[in-house]
Amino acid sequence: MRLQDKRAVVVGGGTGIGLGIARAFAAAGCRVVIAGRREDKLRAAAEAWDGEPPLLFHPVDVTDRASVSRLFDWANDRLGSIDILVNSAGTNIRTRSMAEMTPEQWDQVLAINATGAYNCMYAVLPQMRARRDGLIINVSSVAGKRALALGGIAYCASKFAMTALGTAVANEDAPSGIRVTNIYPGEVNTPILENRPEPVSDDRKAAMLQPEDIGDLAVAVACLPPRAHVAELLIKPTLQQYV
Repeated sequence: MRLQDKRAVVVGGGTGIGLGIARAFAAAGCRVVIAGRREDKLRAAAEAWDGEPPLLFHPVDVTDRASVSRLFDWANDRLGSIDILVNSAGTNIRTRSMAEMTPEQWDQVLAINATGAYNCMYAVLPQMRARRDGLIINVSSVAGKRALALGGIAYCASKFAMTALGTAVANEDAPSGIRVTNIYPGEVNTPILENRPEPVSDDRKAAMLQPEDIGDLAVAVACLPPRAHVAELLIKPTLQQYV
């Protein structure tokens, strides 16, 4: 139980990578709140987890700062001060080229992937600064390191923004004992694949990273002592090229 008595909020924790991280944290003894837009998904994920401690859940719209504040007020009441924040809420669109994408789609992707991460960090950082300790894990993407056509214009821009946000905050708040880790996954078998322009085959999904792979990685980061800061981690399927 390497994370015994630690307290975490995993945003985007109802499905995909977020849920993989939440389960890995809970299995390591961490008390975890999963949060996301769809309460039915959160409830199903919490009920499906049969380990200890149980997964708690609370809805949140990361684009709404009042909703984010309600989440962290509730989490503080239930758990106490938050040791770990995981930003894993994310979205993409099918029409990914500049020519096909609409301005409204740009706004949607940037609001969730970039501004949503900012809103959650803004909400949790004051208590971490006061305690002079805290870990934030931002689940970015290889598309936050390389502008890939596979990710698309809006998604790449949002993930580059998330990358810069995490790096800049890590530098600014290091004197307060706060660490920010940006994780850049390659292809992962998660529900966001449903928004690919072309359907993804079962064989390809099986060859991709799985959510539990990112969960194991996040636990390894969280178990390091406060003196050790992992600034960036890139993980991809063995068969996926990194260009």
